[in-house]
Amino acid sequence: MEALQTLFHYLRHVDELIKWGGYPALMAIIFAETGLLVGFFLPGDSLLVTAGALVYAEKVNPMGLSPLANLLAMNAILMVMAIAGDAVGFAFGRRAGVTLYEREQTFFFRRDHLLSTREFFDKHGGKTIILARFMPFARTFAPIVAGIGKMPYASFAKFNVVGGVVWVSSMTFLGYFLGQLFDAKSIERIVYVIIVISVLPPIVAWLKGRNAAKAA
Repeated sequence: MEALQTLFHYLRHVDELIKWGGYPALMAIIFAETGLLVGFFLPGDSLLVTAGALVYAEKVNPMGLSPLANLLAMNAILMVMAIAGDAVGFAFGRRAGVTLYEREQTFFFRRDHLLSTREFFDKHGGKTIILARFMPFARTFAPIVAGIGKMPYASFAKFNVVGGVVWVSSMTFLGYFLGQLFDAKSIERIVYVIIVISVLPPIVAWLKGRNAAKAA
């Protein structure tokens, strides 16, 4: 129980998590959120933005590089983890098959998120692999849905690489920029901003769907 309390404390305070765990913690969380079915609750966007800000403040620099060089190195490492995570999720979805849609929902398996992601995938196709990177929950389930649907791996890989590169770089560079506007003690403000940005896409999509249903 104490270990779980410690984990959730760090998940609520991602700046402390990054300072405590450094690159290994960043790598593990980015991979788990995109590659493991239970990673849907992990703080992907806020983690990356905060990491970028902390790199600017030189709070995370295991290789002793300049801030910009450190940022580029971190990007290269986390892009690989994000791409590898999606590839693992795709393989799991292909192996599990459509029976996964019938699996009972539990605390660690959110069937509702899986089905919502399938609807989004049916509407947007392969672009979902890129768009879902910026949508909490969907980024975990999009590669699984693609695997279940037996999307050609060559097509998936293309979207996976583009999505991983754009997601990681945009979030970390945003944090690096915001780190120039806020000091290290104000880092949580950056987290709140990115959380709001993260939840906007699904809210907008829901409102559009609601309006379309009313019009019909």
